[in-house]
Amino acid sequence: MSGSKSSSPTAEPGVLDQPLGLTVHSLPLPQEAALADEQRTRSGRWKMLLVALVCAAPVVASYFTYFVVRPTGSTAYGTLIEPQRPIPDLAATTLDGRAVNLRGLKGQWLLVSVAGGACDALCERHLYLQRQLREGLGKDKERVDWVWLVSDTAPVRPELKPALREATVLRVDPAALARWLAPEPGHPLADHLYLVDPLGHWMMRFPPGTDLAAAKGMRKDLERLMRASAGWDQPGRTGPSGS
Repeated sequence: MSGSKSSSPTAEPGVLDQPLGLTVHSLPLPQEAALADEQRTRSGRWKMLLVALVCAAPVVASYFTYFVVRPTGSTAYGTLIEPQRPIPDLAATTLDGRAVNLRGLKGQWLLVSVAGGACDALCERHLYLQRQLREGLGKDKERVDWVWLVSDTAPVRPELKPALREATVLRVDPAALARWLAPEPGHPLADHLYLVDPLGHWMMRFPPGTDLAAAKGMRKDLERLMRASAGWDQPGRTGPSGS
């Protein structure tokens, strides 16, 4: 009777008889692990800070050039805000009741006015001035949004709405708004126009007044900023519409 028999590989004599060797690796001490984690965290924070500085550098350079160095010898009409204040995480509503966040306005220069929905004579002059200043920028006007922040629940008069077709009109909580924008001492928020840069920072407040001299001063500041930021700011985002 024929059959087959399995065979095992031939091993060198004595190899399989050797005991199994184990290599023991020492574990790091808790203090060493904590130190390594702290170093990684610190390194990550420095990298994030470096990225933020690189992103902000063009903005800082343009402000410095045109409002500190002032190569033409001119002075700014508006007051620079130091430190600049970022747009808060603030709920707002359009005039048709749609909920938006104020941070959605980032990405454009914002020329901002504040007033109640009844819109008194000063409010009307501000809205007119905002529109005229934007139109006066010519090809750069698409880089600027004019914004009316309505600071109460009063309805906006219907006769105003046709003039607001190109404006961004949002209703906001006045107490929350006052934690972001601030007037000159002795003045209410509604006395000023405010300028916000495309990164979302409130960076300038214009003095009270809507006469011809005020209009010229604001226009010069806006034109100066448009020239200074031309290398890094382009037309693009369109803010939520309140019309």
